[in-house]
Amino acid sequence: MLGTVLRICTLLIIFSSGIAAQTDRSAPPIERLPTVITNVPAIIPTAADTQLNSQLQDRAEEERISRELAQLPPEPDIEFQDFVASSLGYKLQIFGHDLFSNVPSTFAPLDRVAVTPDYLIGPGDELLIRAWGQIDINYRATVDPTGAIYIPKIGTVSVAGIRYDQITPYLRSAISKVFRNFDLNVTMGNLRSIQVFVVGQVRRPGSYTVSSLSTLINALFASGGPTKRGSMRHIELKRQGKVISNFDIYDLIANGDKSKDMPLLPGDVIYVSPVGRLVALAGSVNLPGIFELKDHDTLGQVISYAGGLTTTAAGQRAILERIDQRHTRKADEFPLSADGLNRELQDGDVVRFLHLSPKFENAVTLRGNVAIPGRYPWHESMRVRDLIPNREFLIPYEYWKRQNLLARNPAGQSFQLSEDAQRSRSNDGGTEAANAPGANAANGTPNTARAGNSNIDEGSRRQMSRVEEQRLSQEQLKNEIKRSVAEINWEYAVIQRMNPDDLTFHLLPFNLGKAIEGDDSQNLTLQAGDVITIFSQADMQVPIAQQSKFIRLEGEFLSAGVYQVQPGEKLLHLINRTGGITPQAYLYGAEFTRESAREDQQRRLDEYTNSLEQSIDRIAGGQRALSVEEAAAERARLEGQRRLLDKLRQIRATGRIVLELKPNTTGLDQLPDLVLEDGDRLFMPFRPVTVNVIGSVYNSNSFIYKPGKTVGDYLRLAGGATKDGDKGRTFVIRADGSTVSRQAHSRLYFSSFDSLRLMPEDTVVVPEKLDKGATLRGLKDWTQIISQFVLGAAAAKVLFP
Repeated sequence: MLGTVLRICTLLIIFSSGIAAQTDRSAPPIERLPTVITNVPAIIPTAADTQLNSQLQDRAEEERISRELAQLPPEPDIEFQDFVASSLGYKLQIFGHDLFSNVPSTFAPLDRVAVTPDYLIGPGDELLIRAWGQIDINYRATVDPTGAIYIPKIGTVSVAGIRYDQITPYLRSAISKVFRNFDLNVTMGNLRSIQVFVVGQVRRPGSYTVSSLSTLINALFASGGPTKRGSMRHIELKRQGKVISNFDIYDLIANGDKSKDMPLLPGDVIYVSPVGRLVALAGSVNLPGIFELKDHDTLGQVISYAGGLTTTAAGQRAILERIDQRHTRKADEFPLSADGLNRELQDGDVVRFLHLSPKFENAVTLRGNVAIPGRYPWHESMRVRDLIPNREFLIPYEYWKRQNLLARNPAGQSFQLSEDAQRSRSNDGGTEAANAPGANAANGTPNTARAGNSNIDEGSRRQMSRVEEQRLSQEQLKNEIKRSVAEINWEYAVIQRMNPDDLTFHLLPFNLGKAIEGDDSQNLTLQAGDVITIFSQADMQVPIAQQSKFIRLEGEFLSAGVYQVQPGEKLLHLINRTGGITPQAYLYGAEFTRESAREDQQRRLDEYTNSLEQSIDRIAGGQRALSVEEAAAERARLEGQRRLLDKLRQIRATGRIVLELKPNTTGLDQLPDLVLEDGDRLFMPFRPVTVNVIGSVYNSNSFIYKPGKTVGDYLRLAGGATKDGDKGRTFVIRADGSTVSRQAHSRLYFSSFDSLRLMPEDTVVVPEKLDKGATLRGLKDWTQIISQFVLGAAAAKVLFP
């Protein structure tokens, strides 16, 4: 009977082996346990569940460690830091301490790092065992406390102490005792955790549960590293009461050497001893700081930790401050020779490395308005002319750069300016705003293009931007002509010289022009260390006769352009010298602008608007209790007054000077004999054919000029004043920039204001009735504002769109 049972079992084994031989030999997906295992829980966690739980636990552990490290209070400075600060005047950091100031969470347990081949398997490790062929195994086995695992159909196998790269052949040998013809794959699952102790002078001493892959450095980072009172150079790893490694963090920081970093085993103790001897390196070293000495460290070794001396360090000597016998302090100076670098340092030493002196032994310095400022070699009997051989030597580099970059772009629409010119555009663009007289007319665009810009559509605004862009480019090109001239001050240059005996400075002025020409009295002898400064006329105010002045003639001139004014030359002489005006020139509408006048007008306009704003704020803040209706009316009045202020702030002074010409003037001899200033501009417009009527009228427009027509005629063409128009304060801005108001005309002339005959480009303005109230009692008449600040028609169009 027993033999029959054995034969049946043998047949069943052979039959099952044959079926297994015909199955696919590819590895099936890993499951937590094979179904042949009995006595399993009702709900079996899958491999994905186990791995996810492990990752969540690891992440929680990392976040906990990072959170605890972040909550650590900052360490106070140690006594030696304060000691060094009292000596140097500034604080030095402890070398290497910042390595642990922001500890990343990657130094938490390392469960997701690839296992090294020499990893020793021990209790708590998980092995993923998969076999296929004559036997099917898909199993996660955890090493029990005895160092063994249980494999179904195989039994218990001891694996503790086996290297990871030997575990597969080791288990293959164990399984081969029962089965043949199979393939085997063994990998690591979850790694065991081990408990180690980090004690001594660390930020967070205590016991740590870390990955079995962790090393001494990992545990050190997890503990926050040594404190400022802990040693960076004597970190001991103790195992079973013996020191198996003495780690030096300086080797890691300075040399990248972690050869003494050891893998941790359960029960290991990491001990950080108190800090040892300290020294400080300051001055011209790449990493100044406080360093810990080890054994018999020399100055050269500590300098290597500090990254060596800087490029500008004076390599001849160093200064040592030393505590003598814990009693007194002494200073010593020694050369940085081989003996000096081999000098052994002592606890408490402070070593300072000096900077190189900026002094040049054999050089003179040339600076200012010259082509190539800098230092030049000095030699005996050297004179000014040896340094500056000719006048071309003084032409600045930027002059030639601007000359070379001035060219039209391929489209021929605008000018490509130098970088300086482009930067100047951003600065100069605001000086000639929308109300700049004649600025747009120079490009065939009337001044009305910028007026009332709040009421124009986007397309018109883009078109205006392109026109303004082209205008600014052309304006800047004209300015470039002036700036390209090197305005040297030939009458005055200076040598700055220091007396080595008493260290006093002396100025030796000389005539630059005569020195270059070879005048011995001005061609001074130079000494080593001299500083020669060359000035331009812009650097120092020179007599008017010596100044270079430029004026721009634009519009209807036979030779419009930028001209340099001859000494003592006046406006009329300059116009005649350049060819005069064309027959189409409208002399009465000539616009003469001056920068000094513009600055004065803008200053007074800003002062006026600021005082007006202060008046509004003062009255608004001091209102008494009002009814609801009165309060609403007062708010509306204040809003209107603030809108008026906003319009006034949009206006920019033009610098126009009224030439006071008669309306029928045609000859140049009627021009005032003005003395010209640098930057003056005269724009001669083409004779216009329109008269403008703007403000509170029914048809604000430009009308054809007809000789003999009066203010009343053009007001009727515009439909007359609206109900909101203040007809009694109507005024005219004449083409020459002057202003005539109804009130002033009635007082000075017997004829009525409406009978005043107009000229081409005159502008009739009907202002809106303004309820000044208590707030704007100081507001001047509109005619006064326009005339006093010479704002012109363009500004009026902004105020009265």
